[in-house]
Amino acid sequence: MVTPQLSTRASDDQAARSLEAAGIHPLLARLWAARGVHDATETQFGWGTLLPPGQLTHSEHAARLLADAIAEKKRLLIVADYDCDGATACAVAIRALRSMGANVDFLVPNRFETGYGLSAAVVELALRHHGGKPDIVITVDNGIASVEGVAAAQDAGIDVIITDHHLPGDTLPNALAIVNPNQHGCGFSSKNLAGVGVIFYLMLALRAELRTRGVYAANAGPRLDALADLVALGTVADVVKLDANNRLLVTQGLKKMRAGQMHAGVRALFAVAAREPRQASAFDLGFAIGPRINAAGRLADMSLGIHCLITDDESEALKLARELDAINHERRAIETTMRQEALAAMEMPDVVIRASVCVYHPTWHQGVVGLVASKLKEAYWRPTVAFARSDAGELRGSGRSIPDVHLRDVLDLVAKRHPGIILKFGGHAMAAGLTLQENAYATFVEGFDDAVKELSGRTTFDPVIETDGSLESGYANAEVAGLLQQQVWGSGFPAPIFRDNFYVRQQRLLKDKHLKLTLERGHQRFDAIWFGHADMLPEYIDVAYRLDQNVWNGNITAQLIIEYACGAQGQSGDAHEFV
Repeated sequence: MVTPQLSTRASDDQAARSLEAAGIHPLLARLWAARGVHDATETQFGWGTLLPPGQLTHSEHAARLLADAIAEKKRLLIVADYDCDGATACAVAIRALRSMGANVDFLVPNRFETGYGLSAAVVELALRHHGGKPDIVITVDNGIASVEGVAAAQDAGIDVIITDHHLPGDTLPNALAIVNPNQHGCGFSSKNLAGVGVIFYLMLALRAELRTRGVYAANAGPRLDALADLVALGTVADVVKLDANNRLLVTQGLKKMRAGQMHAGVRALFAVAAREPRQASAFDLGFAIGPRINAAGRLADMSLGIHCLITDDESEALKLARELDAINHERRAIETTMRQEALAAMEMPDVVIRASVCVYHPTWHQGVVGLVASKLKEAYWRPTVAFARSDAGELRGSGRSIPDVHLRDVLDLVAKRHPGIILKFGGHAMAAGLTLQENAYATFVEGFDDAVKELSGRTTFDPVIETDGSLESGYANAEVAGLLQQQVWGSGFPAPIFRDNFYVRQQRLLKDKHLKLTLERGHQRFDAIWFGHADMLPEYIDVAYRLDQNVWNGNITAQLIIEYACGAQGQSGDAHEFV
């Protein structure tokens, strides 16, 4: 296990003063400036500041193709990915296209049978789809690597429009149009759209095209801002970087949720997760709502999640949300067992911790290995890949990485150095998936470790908790905690973590695994909790913490959520270090 280092994020006092002068709360001004916000316009998240759809390569071309297809009453079929981003992207496409008169249905591959993306096997399913052979397949959150699948569709007389956000390979599919901000030559300034963001942009472009054709009057047509809750959910759940444009999309979605203006399925998911939509936050989307949709793709059929998001029947939505909740409970139990087995395997005396971590067990559930990889990555702070055996006799792997190592580049290097052992792979810098020949596991483990060391130039990695320095005593209260919770934080725009020294007045264990404390700083006293930490602390501690609200019996007080602590110089002059 690793011990993190604490650092303080560089401040930008000039930008902070500029933001504060524009009327922004002084603490928010300091926090935002330290995250690269230099102008107050970057904090204005009205729809009018959204990046224009026309800047997204092929969006207008794809919109014309879809407008023609609607006019000609062609059959459209959405082929979605099987995670929350794919499910929300599919729901956005279905709802928007149907509202604009399209004949459209969806198909989501089973990750255990046809694998990821538009494959030849998925094309065969499309040909047998109950709605009849489609004229056009539209991929959402996948397709950029589906060279063979697009060719198979064309051979079957099906055209393909790709919407995706994943990184392209050396060869692009020969589709009618490819809408992807990360394709070569695309000038769209936000490269961080999730799959749901890409299809949302295409739907905006389609509505604009229909207005141009006179189908709708200027500024008329379906209200696509009504889809903001789905766009926000998929964006947060896919852990894409929350640049200004993505923060706008998430802000607008949360605004809808807090106002009660959300789709039946989203409302039902909040209910089964025991979350309050009126206080909806990005945390709720990423850690409560998103996982319940993801569970369907991991253990069962993502069609369940999509149906939950596209139904307008409140009772049906609640029924489907309860099914998703039950699947998520099952997923948690499976994940716990697999994680314990993986950690036990890593602690065997003959195991040497190297620059990377690879684990495999033939009985593991292939839909959950990504979560195991994530837990091991956090525990050992190494790029990690976890494998399970598929019914086809191949190994299905899912990887998670750390900021120092671009995971997809590592897999690409392994594939080139050891031709043939990786049957297919794809993903991002921080997460990727692959299929491996079963007898090639040992070769992959060595090759993966070598590639990590070569591309990073390192053999060990130390996690760093980047803090925002001391929290001014005047802001250490429940009101400011509520203000911080209302903001959009996430990947690339991390929630604030403060760092201060405290005196430990009281401490006790909750449920034998969580440390509950009363801390003092100056004349202020705080309740604090360190989840998952069971060791008692010395009197004086240096703490990295989040400022949170604790609601109990109708009372709202400030609470500190400890991320990490180590001994600090106290009145005794002693210093302590502990894990």
